This record gives sequence, structure tokens and C-alpha cells, in this order.
Amino acid sequence: MPTTVAINGRFLGRQATGVDRFAHEVVRCIDQLVAEQDPATSGLSFELLVPPAVSVDAQQFPHMQVRQVGRHVGRGGGQLWEQISLPLAARGALLLNLCNAAPLLYPHQVTVMHDAAPVRVPQAYSRAFRSWYGVMAPWVGRVARRVLTVSEFSRRELATAYRIPGRKIGVLPMSGDHMLRLPESEDVRHKFGLSDRPYVLAVSSASYHKNFRLVADAIRMLGKVDYDVVIVGGGGRVFQAVRDDQITESHDADGRVRRLGYVDDADLKALFRGAGCFVFPSLYEGYGLPPVEAMTLGCPVLASSLPSVREACGAAVLYFPPTRPRELGALLTHVMQDSALREKLREQGLARVRPYSWRATAARLLGEISPWLPQR
Repeated sequence: MPTTVAINGRFLGRQATGVDRFAHEVVRCIDQLVAEQDPATSGLSFELLVPPAVSVDAQQFPHMQVRQVGRHVGRGGGQLWEQISLPLAARGALLLNLCNAAPLLYPHQVTVMHDAAPVRVPQAYSRAFRSWYGVMAPWVGRVARRVLTVSEFSRRELATAYRIPGRKIGVLPMSGDHMLRLPESEDVRHKFGLSDRPYVLAVSSASYHKNFRLVADAIRMLGKVDYDVVIVGGGGRVFQAVRDDQITESHDADGRVRRLGYVDDADLKALFRGAGCFVFPSLYEGYGLPPVEAMTLGCPVLASSLPSVREACGAAVLYFPPTRPRELGALLTHVMQDSALREKLREQGLARVRPYSWRATAARLLGEISPWLPQR
């Protein structure tokens, strides 16, 4: 009889973030490995457990069972479902949590924690969220069989912030190769009313630590430039988001900074393809998936000089201090005016991401959880 691995599918019921992207791609690739009868999946069956309000297309993960469990519990039901319904449904199985949160009272689990942002940048999160993570993350770190994360930087952060023993934490590679698979919108400039001028692209949520204002301030200090800045992304309920007026007060009269809000994957891919460069000004990251996505699509990258981002991007991007708008502005103009430099960055980025894939991430994860499964 196959050994069951239960997967926490709560992420399928919300608008995707980078953490949710990780979960979706890992589950998709595990499903593919099952279909191919990869030796890593021998003797295993995978069951995706989702809240009752979440509907999953049977063709999305055709080689694993999808089961709705628990009851509709209304507002705040996500956490209640995760703490009560999920562990009850997973009884007897190894439970795999891919998006930071996990049940407190289910020790037979492996949990992926992406970073220690609620501790390191508390002003970016609501008080309730910070309080919950201050309890949940250290507790799960102690009781779980294994904790996984996405960079060596985050492994150190989890060990320090949540006192999780470093030997208990494994590191998984990440990838941007999902961007190659996605459809691409046509005429994205017309759809969003963008001008014909070149543009710089920034992508992330409007959370404080994503530091969007740095880009707008950099453009304001430069005065007149011959390119626009397009900012994509929405805020989340748990985030203390940057207010619209905090961004727009840095705009100039020509409206060179455009905020598009949340866009779908096809639009995002087209915006990456059309950008002169991508800028990533974050103050804190566990990994930094957006610059990896940009490099995967051949978009030159300028990124905040953070240890985690340097770990992900290496020498393939240009770095800037995330608190100095004048330096960022000068770097933006230099890159936007130098086509040879942009081409060099494009080639370096493509070379940097080539060895990585979500399939490799999924295979590595299966290797990480294998010690906690019965001998097959």
C-alpha cells in the first residue's frame, strides 16, 4: 500500500504571491514526477487537502488526489482550517506545508518557511499577523520533523529569529522557469494606457519592505528623463501597505510613474518582455523571486544589495543600496541609455538562471522528506 504524503493546499484559495508561486510550481512538478514514475515518487501517493470553499480543476494536478476537508468557517477561517481541519484530515500521513504557516499540534510534518520578515521588518505587517507568527513559527520549527527554506540567508535568519536549530533546516533551490510556460498578452501598452516611451518595471506588493517609494523618489530627483517607471503589484490584508498618496506625492507633473496594481501572469510576462530593465528595491527578502523571473525572460535587472538577492542573482545584475534614491536614479539612467550594457545584463541573467528549474526543486524536496517516510 502506498505511503501518503498530504499537502497543505490552502494556498490555492488566495491570490498568488511569490510564496504561493513556490507552492504551486512545486506541487505541479511533483505531479509530473508521479506521472513519469520517477524513482523519487516510488511507493508514494500524494493528496492535496484544500478548504471546502476552494475548487481545484481536476486537470491541474491529475496524478494526485484533491480532497476538500473541514467546514466553511467564515472570516478568519483560513487559520482555523489550518489548525483544526487540516491536521484532522492528514492523520497518519506526512503533512507537507509549503507557505510558511502550519498546524501547531501535528508533529509529523515538514514545513517550508521562506524568511523571517515578520521579525525583521515588523512595520510591514499588521499587529495580529506579527503576534501570530511570533508564536507559530518558533513552535512549528521545534515540533516539525524538518524545516525547509529557500536560501542560505533564510536558513540563518530562521535559526536566529525563531531559534530553529540550523541542522534542522534544509535549503531548496528556486526557479523562474514558470515564466517560459505562461501565455503572453498582446499589446500590453495599449491595455494599460502606457506611452510609447521606454519604461523601467518594478514588481511586488505595496508592502513597506518592498520599498516602491525609492523608485519614485529616484525619478523625482533626476528631473526630466526620457523613460517611464511602471509599478506592478497589489497589497495584502496582512501587510501594512504603502498608501497611494505616499507614492503619488513623489510623481512629477508628467506622470512618469505608473502604478498598474495587480496584473495577471500573461500581462506580467509581456511587461517583463517589453521593459528596458527591471528594478527590485526591496529592503528585506528571503530569496527574491521577481528578479529571477525577469532574468528568465531576458530582462536586465537592477536589484537591492541584500545578501539573499546576491545569493539568488550572483554577478548577473547591477546592485544599489536600497536607501539611496539618488544612486538608484543615476544607475537607472545609465542602464536605460546604454543598449550594450542592457544586452550584457540580459545575457548574464539568462546564463545565471539556466541551471535551475522547479522540477529540480521538487526532486530536492522529495529527497528532503524521504527520511521521514517508511522505508520503501
